[in-house]
Amino acid sequence: MLNINNVTKRFNDTVALDNLSLNLYSGEILGLIGKNGAGKSTTFKLILNFIEPDSGSIYLDNHKLSKNDLDQIGYMPEERGLYLDMSVKQQVLYFAELHDYDKDKALKGLDYWMRRLEVKGFINYKIKALSKGNQQKIQLMAAFIHQPKLLILDEPFSGLDPINIEILISAVKELQENGTAIIFSSHDMRNVEQLSNKLLLLNNGKTILNDDLIKIKDKFGKTNLYIEGPFKKDDLIDLPNLVKIAKDYSGYHLTFTSKEAAFNALVNLKNKYELSGYRLFNPSMDEIFKMKITKKEGKNA
Repeated sequence: MLNINNVTKRFNDTVALDNLSLNLYSGEILGLIGKNGAGKSTTFKLILNFIEPDSGSIYLDNHKLSKNDLDQIGYMPEERGLYLDMSVKQQVLYFAELHDYDKDKALKGLDYWMRRLEVKGFINYKIKALSKGNQQKIQLMAAFIHQPKLLILDEPFSGLDPINIEILISAVKELQENGTAIIFSSHDMRNVEQLSNKLLLLNNGKTILNDDLIKIKDKFGKTNLYIEGPFKKDDLIDLPNLVKIAKDYSGYHLTFTSKEAAFNALVNLKNKYELSGYRLFNPSMDEIFKMKITKKEGKNA
């Protein structure tokens, strides 16, 4: 599907993207994360053929990417681009026409997704009359109404309430099940963890992590420990290599620098106390993100 091979892009003296490689196949979702300026927007612009790489290559379906491939790609930008005086129907059909997509198929898809995204009854409303959440649903619909092979979503859940986030996540998963390859960026690691098969973490244009999400979490090991027992927080703060401690339900959530440190802490606590419950587990995506970025930037975790 999408193959990016050793791509580098510079803007004057700034390396925006440094030797990026990735492979994405039908039905896979890649979570693209990084701080502002990490290289996410540059990656999107390269895939969309808005700009060309200084070196390396990008292939779609085993041929070099060109402007002729844009009808096979859907894009939802972070800066929403709807025409506020158009009706929902006019807006979505306009985007379908831009991709030379059959009008009858677009109308059929529009009817389905209006119901699926819970905006049924708004088809003749002007965009400006819709709530922000419903505008975002229409923007998403416009991005995939032409049934692209590859869908790029830039911060698709930004500013939405939890209910609308779940509606959009469910829609994205349905597209995935139907074979669409998806790349999305998000600052919310919970969304990344919930949706992604693969993860790409960029920092200052450099690739920090690039692998299957499960493999990434397994590499870090079970650095977290949840425990319940006859102790207080002060009894735990001096455990070796403890990074963070937080009250969690009827016990405590402890984060350590390594899986070995977490395991050793559990052994020591079991020898000292009669524990009523415990569990070792992998770090969250938010913790992994912070660990990798702070380590790369030479800060103390």
